[in-house]
Amino acid sequence: MFPSGSGPDLEFSMHDGTIRDLAFMEGPESGGSILISAGAGDCNIYTTDCQRGQGLHALNGHTGHILTVYTWGGWMIASGSQDKTVRFWDLRVPSCVRVVGTSLHGSGSAVASVAVDPSGRLLATGQEDSTCMLYDIRGGRMVQTFCPHSSDIRSVRFSPGAHHLLTGSYDNKIIISDLQGDLTKQLPQTVAGEHLDKVIQCRWHPHDRTFLSSSADRTVVLWAPGP
Repeated sequence: MFPSGSGPDLEFSMHDGTIRDLAFMEGPESGGSILISAGAGDCNIYTTDCQRGQGLHALNGHTGHILTVYTWGGWMIASGSQDKTVRFWDLRVPSCVRVVGTSLHGSGSAVASVAVDPSGRLLATGQEDSTCMLYDIRGGRMVQTFCPHSSDIRSVRFSPGAHHLLTGSYDNKIIISDLQGDLTKQLPQTVAGEHLDKVIQCRWHPHDRTFLSSSADRTVVLWAPGP
């Protein structure tokens, strides 16, 4: 049971626009108590120590609304923005340590979702032009872009073993892409589920191949794909 009360335990008001995404920094260094929040307005990423109830950093650099944040490795943050870039941030600095554009050619696209695989080696993006990008973090190079969907991709997540990539889109579909082969070649893809309206978020179970999806059709569905 969650404790009931008349008000919030902590309330933060540093943002001056819509807050689009939240994440906790996981790892022994932070103890899971550092909150990462980002969105519109000043386009800053704010870090907050929830145990002390105190703001730590305002990370600036994006020039468009921030749509997504992802944390890994105890110190690292990836953020995606309407400015068509992904930025990597290191809280030990704390500052932006790399900027990645979203297209080898052309103008790129707003980044609606980002995820990093459990090894910290591979970034995946979901973009508003229906493309995904795979980026080699350690090598500092784009591996490939591909189009698993026909509309905005709002959610990307690696499976626990990083063998598969789960994507959810405004085309109502959930796609699983197989990452076990050559990542520079065309990836095998399976339609793992479909909603009656836009898919908003998808999340793997932490230990097996089942996953959840939420949709504008006002449902949350638990899926169990075949072997």
